[in-house]
Amino acid sequence: MAKPAPAPAAGAREDEDAPALRRRLRRLVAAATAGAASESVFDEAAAALAALRDAEVGVGRKGVGGGEEAAAAAVPALFLCPISSGIMRDPVVIESGQTYDRRSIQEWFSAGNQICPQTQQVLSHTILIPNHLVRTMISQWCTENGLTLPEIENQEEDHVTNSEEKTFDEIFVKITSSSSSGGRKQAIKDLRLVTKRNSEFRAVLGQRPDSIAQMIMARSTPGLQNDPQVLEDMVTIILNFSIHDSNKKIIGDDSEAIQFLIWALKSGDMGSRSNSAAAIFTLSALDSNKEKIGKLGAMDPLIDLLEHGSIIAKKDAASAIFSLCLLHENRSIAARSGIVDVAMRAIDDQSLVEESLAILALLSRNQEMVEIITEFNGTASMLRSIRESECKRSKENAMVVLFAICTYNRTKLKEVEADESINGSLTFLAQTGTQRARRKASGILEKMKRTMHNRHCSC
Repeated sequence: MAKPAPAPAAGAREDEDAPALRRRLRRLVAAATAGAASESVFDEAAAALAALRDAEVGVGRKGVGGGEEAAAAAVPALFLCPISSGIMRDPVVIESGQTYDRRSIQEWFSAGNQICPQTQQVLSHTILIPNHLVRTMISQWCTENGLTLPEIENQEEDHVTNSEEKTFDEIFVKITSSSSSGGRKQAIKDLRLVTKRNSEFRAVLGQRPDSIAQMIMARSTPGLQNDPQVLEDMVTIILNFSIHDSNKKIIGDDSEAIQFLIWALKSGDMGSRSNSAAAIFTLSALDSNKEKIGKLGAMDPLIDLLEHGSIIAKKDAASAIFSLCLLHENRSIAARSGIVDVAMRAIDDQSLVEESLAILALLSRNQEMVEIITEFNGTASMLRSIRESECKRSKENAMVVLFAICTYNRTKLKEVEADESINGSLTFLAQTGTQRARRKASGILEKMKRTMHNRHCSC
């Protein structure tokens, strides 16, 4: 005989789904923090939280949403959002490298937070990158356990109106067929403007996927080929289109687009090179694009731009390099292209410290990269950054690199120990830094303590 369904918790409403429970819980928390809440408010908030956990963590045989059978299937911790404790329907990675469910982390950022909830790392941007691997693992686990994972909610509605299609076609026919170079140039400028101002318009590329290749081909006509403004406008059009998530794969699959961006990185003026780097950064949100971009030779011109570009161009290049290096294969390419040398000099020159440290921290996961960093006087450079930087994120990244150096080359512990006896930087950071920085600093201090103990024992 089937067991009767459990009664809803006090204060919970049977017809409320997870989004409605979240909204009610936020209202109740706001009332509680205002200081004038009655005891019933706290009881109702507790009931709403319990109902929300049942709705999101409890996974029934009919899908993500509750039931006794779900409780029997232990959900791997990796699949649960650190914020909501629910199974992640749309896992995304933020700048710190941590994964959250899209809706939960968006709400966190919308509340004005600019740090990672788990690591407390201060973030320079709030770009969300889909974690396709974790999503696939969650989907596979659900299938193996007879569960249904809901489809990812569409974050960008790709509804293109007839008016937008008509506007695009009118502009595009001028780009490809106008009898005068002046008419083509103006049409290219118009397309740049409309793709910048109208975010919904960018979805039209899904209806016209060959447009980028046709536009690039149109540049070879007399009057356009050697015009630097035309090049910048075209690069910026690709950048504007690439911001729309659905377009990233379309552009990445275009045989001409990425090669055109890399060519502009090498041959364009500073505006074209900067916007090319920005476009490569947005496109590299997809791992498949990371691989193509790396293989097609983007790393050399990006590193050159990081070294010699304007301050805006350098930042665009740094963001693109960091994103590309999230793919392991691209780290070796970056090392061969001289990224360590350029990044170390940027740190020493105080010209792009935060971005360079972020790149080096990412590279320091590999022993070969750490050895190269060490050869460029990395120990002294990281110690100086820890002492002098006012940015918590920079201190953290310098600490990550220093920990890697001391792990792979224990002779450097003496240099760190000498600096610590004078400045006490690691001790201070172990108490006041971000969670990650404190952990790394404490790790080095423990290494130093064991080394000193061994020296005394051997005497």
